[in-house]
Parts: sequence; C-alpha cells; structure tokens
Amino acid sequence: MWKLLRGLSREAETFKEQGNAYYAKKDYNEAYNYYTKAIDMCPKNASYYGNRAATLMMLGRFREALGDAQQSVRLDDSFVRGHLREGKCHLSLGNAMAACRSFQRALELDHKNAQAQQEFKNANAVMEYEKIAETDFEKRDFRKVVFCMDRALEFAPACHRFKILKAECLAMLGRYPEAQSVASDILRMDSTNADALYVRGLCLYYEDCIEKAVQFFVQALRMAPDHEKACIACRNAKALKA
Repeated sequence: MWKLLRGLSREAETFKEQGNAYYAKKDYNEAYNYYTKAIDMCPKNASYYGNRAATLMMLGRFREALGDAQQSVRLDDSFVRGHLREGKCHLSLGNAMAACRSFQRALELDHKNAQAQQEFKNANAVMEYEKIAETDFEKRDFRKVVFCMDRALEFAPACHRFKILKAECLAMLGRYPEAQSVASDILRMDSTNADALYVRGLCLYYEDCIEKAVQFFVQALRMAPDHEKACIACRNAKALKA
C-alpha cells in the first residue's frame, strides 16, 4: 500500500512539473490539464490546487480559480500563496471585503509579504471607489460614477456589478454605444443577466426604439421578476407605446 501511494505521489509530481513547464511557456490550457492530472492522483495536495488556481486566473476563469484557491487553504491554512490567490480572485470578481480578509490572513502568516501588503491596499481602494460611486449615483453625478468604476475595474476586471453600474451611467449620460457595448459583453458571457438586459433596454428606450426596449425589459423581468428598475421602465415604455 505504501509503495502504491509513493508511486502515485511520484507520478503526481511528474504531472505537476509538466504543468509548470507549460505554465512557463504560457500554454495555460495544457498546464491546467497536467495540474488536473496531478490533483486526480493526489487530491490532498494544497500546492496542486494552488497551481491550478494560478492557471485558471491566467485564463480569466476567476470563479473556478477561487474554488481551487479555497480548496488549497482548506487543505493547508498556512499556504500563503493560496490565501493570496484566494484574495486576488475575490478582488477580480469585485468582492473587495472578502479579498481583504484573505490578504489579512496572508499577512498574519507573513507580515513582510510585499504582494499581500499591496493587494490589501488595492482591495481597500476598490471599497472606497464603491462607496464614492454609491453616493455620486444618488447625486446623479454619473460622470463621476463612471470614473470610479473605471478605477475599480482596473483591480476587479471580472466584476459584472461594476460593469453594469458603469453601463447604466453611460446610458444616463447619453453615451449609448458605449453602454450597449458593455451590456452586450456581459450578455455574451451570461445571457440571463437581468441587469445587462435592463441596460440594453434603457439604451433603446432613450433612442426611441420603444418596442425593442420593452422586449428587453420583459426579458429582464423574466430573469428577475422583482427587478424594480426594469419594472418601472417597462411600465413607462408601455405607456409611451399606448
């Protein structure tokens, strides 16, 4: 039994090294395949999950990467790079508070870690941009909200929430092609995103394509029946149509 386990462990290490070689060559899909083989052989090895998380991050698959990073620190809570990757995934997805917790844990384990210090600052900056944007949206200072969301998206490129808020404000500023472009990008990745459907409808509404706008509002409400903005916009558009 011991010999078998040692053999599996050796084979897993070989797969990991092959994964590392592909990662170094920036062939992330192949690296992913080899790290997966290593995990299949030794599913309790934290660093294998950490490596696969790093690969998924390079592929822009942050949700899957987050799952692997979380598994890596579940298996080994002292794995600093695992906490860093978990935080980086949270931040990329726009969960700045959760990111702060991960970076704090990394700093507890290694208080001089320069990357953790910088990422912790980045996560706090994103929270600040969110706060300012919320206040400015209420004040209807949409230009300022777009500015804040652009800054936040530098750290959180996969955050749909920030993109939607930016798109909605672009629509309010009459910058319809830009707003449409942002909403369409999200719908390409997630065709059921009610907020993106609402923004598409909003642009069409302001461009006097009322019938098409209603279709998007109705679709948004089908995905999220309690979507208040889509509900009001749909009612207004139908009243105009009548």
